[in-house]
Amino acid sequence: MSDTEELEDVYAAQSAEDTRRIYNKWSHSYDADNLSRGYRLPALGAGLLAQYLRPDAGPVLDAGSGTGLVGETLRLMGFDHLTACDLSPEMLCVSAATAAYESFHETDIGAHIPLDDSLCAGFVCVGAFGPGHAPPRSLIELARVTRPGGIGVFNLLEAHYVEQGFPDIMQALTDTGRWEQVHVTPPFLPFLLAEPDLWSRAYVMRML
Repeated sequence: MSDTEELEDVYAAQSAEDTRRIYNKWSHSYDADNLSRGYRLPALGAGLLAQYLRPDAGPVLDAGSGTGLVGETLRLMGFDHLTACDLSPEMLCVSAATAAYESFHETDIGAHIPLDDSLCAGFVCVGAFGPGHAPPRSLIELARVTRPGGIGVFNLLEAHYVEQGFPDIMQALTDTGRWEQVHVTPPFLPFLLAEPDLWSRAYVMRML
């Protein structure tokens, strides 16, 4: 099965268990498949966090951590206190080989993140919010575990995020004084060498 077929299968997933099964199967070829297509979300996500958060600010959560591409990049940039969480245990096993993370949690971030309120200084969640992926309410959990003044970075797909319900959740978090928007990128392609119609934006939020 090609990497494009794997991605199409994830977008068509009807449950968290379907998504977990696909990513478990894909875990050992995920990096080769996606990096060969010019996948740049991990580097962009890590770079945006580093622009707004000092490496010594405190623990950082890599939500939907996959194979650890974000965590490995953050570690190279001086972030030492990293936590990985992902739906797929096989992805977490691959990410452990990066030696970037202090702890790991197998969890559905749309249901519950097993971390205390306001524990984290920041979070990165990239590549996790397309169709068949984590639901919009994941943002509520991500905001819950991030302390006031903390920074959150995530991306959304331009073609899907409205129908998925992300604007309502984002606005509710703003209206209740939970966070404020500090930066939104122009539309960009997550894959430089593939998916020419798959446009995304990245968002940077500060917790209040």
